[in-house]
Amino acid sequence: MNDTTPPLHPMEREQLRAESTLIVTVKSSSEFQDDVSEGIEALKQGDGVDSPPTLSFTSYDDLMETLTPRVLDLIEAVRQEAPSSINETARIVERDVKNVHEELSRLARLGIIFFEEDGQSKRPVVWFDELVINLPFDPEAGDTAPATP
Repeated sequence: MNDTTPPLHPMEREQLRAESTLIVTVKSSSEFQDDVSEGIEALKQGDGVDSPPTLSFTSYDDLMETLTPRVLDLIEAVRQEAPSSINETARIVERDVKNVHEELSRLARLGIIFFEEDGQSKRPVVWFDELVINLPFDPEAGDTAPATP
């Protein structure tokens, strides 16, 4: 791929397609690190890690800047229309191709979508049926800052 999106191994794509929900949440860096450490330890002990795919942001502001209504509309259009290329995606959402390409590349870096390459075309794929946003309101969280009005 020409951009900074890491290519997914075909097995990773199939694992994602087996999932139906992406959980989006806000966690402090230390909470996220603790979760990853616990998962690694469980794997070392031979235990499975049975948790749905989760995308964590460190602040409400970061989440809201990333998953804007416009971005959610783009994700929904890709999921419902299954466009065959970035150009077709731009036509569907009636937006500039460059802007749509940048947005889709950003979503791919986050793991929200992936691209299937077909020659010179890259087909965006939304692998989940449901996006669940979990917003914990924990005043004790270290670096999780609430969004400012």
